[in-house]
Amino acid sequence: MTRLFGTDGVRGLANGLLDAQLALKLSQAAAVVLGHREVAEGVRPRAVVARDPRASGEFLSAAVEAGLASAGVDVYDAGVLPTPAAAYLVADLNADFGVMISASHNPAPDNGIKFFARGGHKLPDEVEDAIEAELANEPVRPTGEGVGRVRRFADAEDRYIMHLLTTLPHRLDGHTVVLDCAHGAAS
Repeated sequence: MTRLFGTDGVRGLANGLLDAQLALKLSQAAAVVLGHREVAEGVRPRAVVARDPRASGEFLSAAVEAGLASAGVDVYDAGVLPTPAAAYLVADLNADFGVMISASHNPAPDNGIKFFARGGHKLPDEVEDAIEAELANEPVRPTGEGVGRVRRFADAEDRYIMHLLTTLPHRLDGHTVVLDCAHGAAS
């Protein structure tokens, strides 16, 4: 089988290679690989999910969230945000991992699924390989209290903006600022 993960996650034509079924299965596999940590009894792993504004992001994020929750992960749905915001929020919430639905600079009909490790870091190739290998296994299916919850992360954008305001200089006099918002969360 050809490797699903490329340079920056799994990308492809939305509803072609990258359909809702693959998004669901990838997220269930990621829940097994990334959701393991030492937690108190009854505490579920947590993940942040965000997306860019591409139309396909809506059904792909719904499939990802369903897959994660069905595998026992509590999901914080951050809505439409830029990719760096998703990485920041994984670290800020001390979440176990994160998922960004975006194909970055790729054409609008494409989309992608990018996973972040704890701390908002890019996954090493070995971890991506472990997620792909997990696709061959029957998904973990907790029941009752073991099923994850999906919650709207209402202040996600505000948290990221506050982070930027405390990180960047207050004035940009003498600097040239260029924005390319194509298919991005700021467009």
